[in-house]
Amino acid sequence: MENLRTYTGKNVKPDKARPYANHHQFLIIGGGTGGITAAAQLKKKLKKPDIAIIEPSDVHYYQPMWTFNGAGVFDKEKSKKLMKDIMPNDVAWIKDYVVAFHPEQNIVETECGTFYSYEFLVVAPGIQVDWDAIPGLAENIGTKGICSIYAYNQVDYVHECIHMLKEGRALFTQPNTKFKCGGAPQKIMYLSSDSWKNSGALHDIDVTFTSAGSVIFGVPEIAEALQPVIKRYGIDVKLLHNLKEIKADEKIAVYDIMKDGKPVDEMEIEYDMLHVTPPMSSPDFIKNSPLADSEGWVDVDKHSLQHKKYPNIFSLGDAGSTPNAKTGAAVRKQAPVVTGNLASLQKEGKIDENFIYDGYGSCPLITGYNKLILAEFDYENKMTPSFPFNQAKERRSMYHMKKDLLPMIYWQGMLKGRA
Repeated sequence: MENLRTYTGKNVKPDKARPYANHHQFLIIGGGTGGITAAAQLKKKLKKPDIAIIEPSDVHYYQPMWTFNGAGVFDKEKSKKLMKDIMPNDVAWIKDYVVAFHPEQNIVETECGTFYSYEFLVVAPGIQVDWDAIPGLAENIGTKGICSIYAYNQVDYVHECIHMLKEGRALFTQPNTKFKCGGAPQKIMYLSSDSWKNSGALHDIDVTFTSAGSVIFGVPEIAEALQPVIKRYGIDVKLLHNLKEIKADEKIAVYDIMKDGKPVDEMEIEYDMLHVTPPMSSPDFIKNSPLADSEGWVDVDKHSLQHKKYPNIFSLGDAGSTPNAKTGAAVRKQAPVVTGNLASLQKEGKIDENFIYDGYGSCPLITGYNKLILAEFDYENKMTPSFPFNQAKERRSMYHMKKDLLPMIYWQGMLKGRA
C-alpha cells in the first residue's frame, strides 16, 4: 500500500504501478438502515456534500416485518424495495463489496479491485448471519420442520410450519451470540402460540423456548410483564440452553447447558417444529480489518460513535461495538449522533459534545395478535418510555403502531432523513 495515493477528481483508470483511488468526501459502507439514514441526514445537514455508498445488493429489506410475514399477517413482498428506489438523490451508489480497509491512507478496497479514498468514513454494513455455525442448520433450513424468520426466503416456510403443526413440540431457540432484534425469537413464538390457541390446537402442542441467556429479557420490568404471557400459552422456558447441533432426520436439537458462559453439560430435545435464531457475528471483512475490536466489531466510543483510533471514522447499526441491543430503533437514535458529529468535524475540526448516544433501544414485543408490550431502554437497561402510560402492559394500540405506523415511519421518515 505504500505506492497507493489518492486522486480527488472523478473516476480514473488506475495504472498498475500507482493505483489511484476514486475520492469522496463521505464514504458510507452499507446501504441498509444505518447507511441510507446517515446519507439522507448528511444531505440535510450539509450543503451539497459529496457522498457515496458502497452496497452490493439490489434489494433493501425492512426486516422487522419478517416476524409478521412468518405469522401470516403480511405478504413478504411488502418488506422490500429496490435499492435504486430508496437510495438518496445525488448520492453515488457503488455496487460492489468491500474487502479491505486501509485507514492510515483513508482508503477502502473493493472486490472488483477498485480503491476509494475518503475524508470521512461511515461503517454500517449490518450483522452477519452465521447459518453454518450450527451443524445441521444450513443444509436443512426450510425443510423437515426447521424454519427461521431471519431470512426473507424462509418466512413462507415459517408460516407453513405454524399452519401445519397440530400436535407435538414447537421449539424456539435463542443463541449465545449477539443477534439483531433481541425480542424476535419470542415475538414469533408468541404469535405462533396465539395462532394455535385461536385454532384450538395449543392444548396439543408443547411450546418450548430455549435461550442461552440467563433471563427471559434484560429489562426487569419487561421480564416481569412477560410472565403472564408465558403462562397464558403454557410455554416451557429453558434458560442457559445453547443450541449447538441439529439432527434433522431424527428431529432432535442438541444443546450445551451453560454455566458462567461455558458449557457444563449436554441435552437433546425432540421437536416437531424448530424455529432457529441463528448465531450472528460481525461481518468477516470487518473482523479481519484494522477497525475491529477484540471481538470483531467496529471499535467505537459508545457515546460519540467515533472510532477509538481513527477520528474520521464512525459506525452505526449492528456492526458497531456499542454494548446495546441491535435494533432499528437504535439506528434511529444513532444516526443523528453520527451525522451531527460528522458535520461538526467537517466544519469545526472536532466533534460536538451535544451529540451523545445513550444506548437507546426499543423492542416492540408482539405477544399475540393485537397485543404488544413496548420496551424502550438505555445502556443500563433502564426504561426510557416515549409514551405517558405503563408500557409494560399489553396494548392493542401499540400492536397497530408496530404493524401499521412504524413501516411508514421507516420508508418515508428514517430513510428520507426525517426521523
